[in-house]
Amino acid sequence: MRRLSAVILGRPRMVLAMSSVALLVSGALGAGVIDRLSSGGFEVEGSPSGRAIRHLEDRFGTGEVDLVLLVSVRDGRGVDDRVVSEAGHALTAQLAGEAGVEEAYSYWSTGLAPLRGERGDKALVLARLEGSRDEITRRLEALIPRYEGSTGPLDVRASGYGAVYREVSRQIERDLRRAEMVVVPVTGLLLLFVFRSAVAAALPLAVGALAMVGTLLVLRVVTAFTEISVFALNMTMAMSLGLGIDYSLFIVTRYREELALGHPPPAAVRRTLETAGRTVVYSAITVAASLVALLVFPLPFLRSFGIAGIAIVTIAGAASVLTLPALLTVLGSRIDRWSVRPVRAPVPGRGGWHRLAMTVMRRPLPVATVATALLVLLGLPFLRMELGMPDPRVLPPGAPAREVVDDFTRNFSGGEAFPVFVLLRGGTPPPPGEVDAYATSLSSVPGVARVDTWTGSYTQGARIFSDPAFGSGFVRGHDLYLRVVAAPSVQPFSPRGEQLVQDIRSTPSPSSDGVEVAGQAAAFVDAKRTLFDRLPIALAIIAAATMLVLFLAFGSLLVPVKAVVLNLLSLTATFGAMVWVFQDGHLSGLLGFTPREAVDLFNPILMFAIAFGISMDYEVFLLSRIREEYDRTGDNQLAVATGLERTGRLVTAAAMLLAVVFLAQVSSGISIIKMFGLGLALAILVDAFVVRATLVPAFMRIAGGLNWWLPAGLRRVHDRFGFRETGGPAEHAVGEAEAATPLAAAGATDGSETR
Repeated sequence: MRRLSAVILGRPRMVLAMSSVALLVSGALGAGVIDRLSSGGFEVEGSPSGRAIRHLEDRFGTGEVDLVLLVSVRDGRGVDDRVVSEAGHALTAQLAGEAGVEEAYSYWSTGLAPLRGERGDKALVLARLEGSRDEITRRLEALIPRYEGSTGPLDVRASGYGAVYREVSRQIERDLRRAEMVVVPVTGLLLLFVFRSAVAAALPLAVGALAMVGTLLVLRVVTAFTEISVFALNMTMAMSLGLGIDYSLFIVTRYREELALGHPPPAAVRRTLETAGRTVVYSAITVAASLVALLVFPLPFLRSFGIAGIAIVTIAGAASVLTLPALLTVLGSRIDRWSVRPVRAPVPGRGGWHRLAMTVMRRPLPVATVATALLVLLGLPFLRMELGMPDPRVLPPGAPAREVVDDFTRNFSGGEAFPVFVLLRGGTPPPPGEVDAYATSLSSVPGVARVDTWTGSYTQGARIFSDPAFGSGFVRGHDLYLRVVAAPSVQPFSPRGEQLVQDIRSTPSPSSDGVEVAGQAAAFVDAKRTLFDRLPIALAIIAAATMLVLFLAFGSLLVPVKAVVLNLLSLTATFGAMVWVFQDGHLSGLLGFTPREAVDLFNPILMFAIAFGISMDYEVFLLSRIREEYDRTGDNQLAVATGLERTGRLVTAAAMLLAVVFLAQVSSGISIIKMFGLGLALAILVDAFVVRATLVPAFMRIAGGLNWWLPAGLRRVHDRFGFRETGGPAEHAVGEAEAATPLAAAGATDGSETR
């Protein structure tokens, strides 16, 4: 940091010029990234269900439906009317002839009763498109406008998961524009209140802008190699601005402290980089380590957030120790120009945060007990969390694609658009009698409306239809498949859909090699299994990386363990609240979403990684000042009180500003984004006001000198590889004295610690 400060102080305008060029180039090249982002990314790469669906597409020319046309008949006619039937046949044939449409069929082309509405005035046309999820979405952009509307006696509306993904992408674009229009001015006003100077308040926006456009450029480059989810854009905006605020607040406040001590601006910049600058680097490493864990999951959705998050943290951290100090060097004492109220230096040993710390440390055990009990109570709903995946109900009520799905769910007898496929391959096809018995068993599984296969159609344990011409399409050489149509009440991405797949897989089959199950419900089961298999690895990465960074930064065994445990406790409370709101449906009317009896499978993992990293961000800020004071005084209680006094206002101000940024996501029309924004805002506020303000000082008071104790072997490791925010001779001497007498320091836990 000394060498870096020398470069910045020597050529501050050159650093600013390079930062400006980077901002303009990143903005120009990264602006079109949204056109390259994916609206999917929820499928596990190489999963059993994925392999099975590809085999069905290649071998049988069938698979999952991408487009559903809900056809309503006008003028009181029924779908079997001659004129209506002719129009229905023509519509089906026209869709089947479109470029990129692999398969299209309807009630009129197949005669399947489940494709006919229960009142006889509606029917379905289903189509499967070729290409990847993004290619399908682009095809739908052209197809849907051509087919929606009135055609002769028919009114046509479009939906299906392909159409839903298309509408989700459009909604996210609208949400981002609206959020930017609200968040930037509101945040600017709050920054003016916190920084108390128009010049200082503009600095976090500059750092946030660099992080945002830089991340867009990174995502634009990465899309050339892998799939990136459009949902990552919401985090890019929120975290870029949030971390820009966090890091700028910490550095600007330290710079003001150094000016108040009488240092000229160049010396104040150098001291700020050597102290707060190092802390920002530690913090960025800790947050990035938490986000690296998202890369272990083979789902593009989670991986996208990991890539975007790491880019945001890296760029925000770099801008905070390069661009921001250069700005401070050029501004000098003009940092407080256009003040809205005087900027007063804090009085040591006084203020609300100092009094709070001393109050907590006078009764640390009761305070810790009450705060822990509160977090546990908030976390109890987490024990009954059900997991699901995004379905059309993530769209707001009234969204066209969702209205169509709701309509055919109410008016059609089966889930024709979202079947489960059961594939038997290898060897020779089982005899017809065994296939008949197997299909009969599957049709008796709870939640199954119908089974179609080589030997006919089945429902409720009986064959209801048999036609050799119909059944021939289910056999190709040695391969055979069955199509299982679920009851309308069984949503694919739900606990009931998961149970259906498990029941199908556990039903004895005539194949000695077992069966392969495909379809959206099976994809959900595979995704859930994969996430649970990889979750221990991700948690181990987060815990190990966090503890290693905190050990190297602060030279302690107990402090890293305490930080991880308290963060887990805080996040459990947040997840409990998410279950209460989004799974149970409380506040659904106020927040404007439809409860789905489950929490989205990916959101808890995503929120855990991001919230854990941000919590550690604040932990590093607090501990750095506590350690600095402890190195200076050797007094644990005084160090904790002074550290909280110096950082309490910063952490709470940063938390409130970041919470405002995330709360803006609650205005989104997509329920996934609502949960993401509300959950992270709540996690940040709980961490700042409960954990940092009460639990951290309480536990550090109870531990006393053990906070900074290390065995001799680890002390040598830290002396060689560790890093400190301050490192002058006096501090080093105090640290050596403390290390030499760990048990004596640990025993000094009464009031005699305070000098």
